[in-house]
Amino acid sequence: MNPIFSLLDAKLHIAGSEILWREVIGNGFGLASAIGGMRRRVWAWPIGIAGNALLFTVFVGGIFHTPQHLNMAGQAGRQLMFIAVSVYGWWSWHRHANAETGLEHRGVDPRWATTTERLVLIAGMGIGTVAFAQLFAVIGSYGPWAEAWIFTGSVLATYGMARGLAEFWLIWIAVDIVGIPLLLKAGYYPSATLYLVYAGFVAWGFAVWARALRPPRTPVDRTDARPLSAPTR
Repeated sequence: MNPIFSLLDAKLHIAGSEILWREVIGNGFGLASAIGGMRRRVWAWPIGIAGNALLFTVFVGGIFHTPQHLNMAGQAGRQLMFIAVSVYGWWSWHRHANAETGLEHRGVDPRWATTTERLVLIAGMGIGTVAFAQLFAVIGSYGPWAEAWIFTGSVLATYGMARGLAEFWLIWIAVDIVGIPLLLKAGYYPSATLYLVYAGFVAWGFAVWARALRPPRTPVDRTDARPLSAPTR
């Protein structure tokens, strides 16, 4: 048998359920990419692309014969979107990192989104969810509204990460809240588990980025300090 097809078809058997190794490995790459993103490392992007390519084959189960035999167009399209946006993010972070020196160089300088950017993100989330829900329903995707929410949020979060907007972590939390029950219901247990782990991780990542955005404390000059009142005898 072709070793490539053997790898694609390799399965784990857990509690009577079949789980593809490529789903496990793809999600492992996704978690590694998230860790790199939190640390603002350029390597987060190519690692993520490798995971996206594997997970694409998982979510078009009717074509690649996964145990679920489900075509989740939103999840599959999400992986293709990740690859496209990740190419931009990889280029953007690499360019920024080359402008810095030292082993601890970063791929981006985080910042808070402006009021206009936040309004655009909120509007984009609403409009995108409605539009993609109609599309996914037409092509017979599993859970079109939930998938539309996840797909739209993933687009906005990945773009926000590439631009260095700290709010992208909050968008991921909104995606995970919907994604966990959807994937559990569909039988994609490794992906649902990753979403659960990721929900806690993104809260941590948001705290790390928010801390990096705090203004440095100005040292207090105490040379002119005087007592508030004269001592009494």
